[in-house]
Amino acid sequence: MQFYKYHGTGNDFILIDNRDGKIKLTTEQVAHLCHRRFGIGADGLMLLEEAPGYDFKMVYYNSDGGESTMCGNGGRCMTAFAKELSIITTSALFVAIDGEHTATIHQDGLISLHMKDVDSMEIHEGYTILNTGSPHYVKWVEDVVHADVYGEGSAIRNQDEFQPKGINVNFVHAIAPNKLLVRTYERGVEDETYSCGTGVVASAIAATKDTTGIFATKIETPGGELEVTFTKHAPHSAVTVVLTGPAALVFKGDIKL
Repeated sequence: MQFYKYHGTGNDFILIDNRDGKIKLTTEQVAHLCHRRFGIGADGLMLLEEAPGYDFKMVYYNSDGGESTMCGNGGRCMTAFAKELSIITTSALFVAIDGEHTATIHQDGLISLHMKDVDSMEIHEGYTILNTGSPHYVKWVEDVVHADVYGEGSAIRNQDEFQPKGINVNFVHAIAPNKLLVRTYERGVEDETYSCGTGVVASAIAATKDTTGIFATKIETPGGELEVTFTKHAPHSAVTVVLTGPAALVFKGDIKL
């Protein structure tokens, strides 16, 4: 089986061209391929498949082998992969588990991905909960660099109120006007990742709290910088949400299962 390895700000993925529909992987096989000691190693695995009326369909699995919800960094990598396969040139219309998405590849290589609208936010003392294609818990901290992302993130992810599927947990601090530092514990990976696309989108929207307007926020993650733009006509919702950042091919190869 041929595979490609991509990353978006350090969030890495195994990508497979499955337009002929012949690749059918079990949960155990996906987990094996993503294993960083016994497999290729990745935060997740994606299949590029045919979808009537679209350039392609994105099917995403977490590194534990389970099919998961939308992945923003993965969506940009999938767009770059589609260009590599000559399916698209500079723009894409594709469908994922949370619906339709469009993406644009800029001349500098950055990719802008249109995310789903956010219909509501739960604002609590010290944290916010919202869904940006995947469910996220955004926690405000004074020192993101030294935060216990694994320990505290795992504890929050496994709280009874978020079961059975759990929740992604972001630790966030504003380091300048319209600039955030974000670290994320991802369910399904069950560890901190270098970056989480839906997580930085959630963090950027949550940071605007009860305000309205047009926003552009720079996000620093351990794997690099991303930008999130969106519009809020109402305090607890957001539309025209766009995630922009890099997507790079690392290597490609063949593996026998």
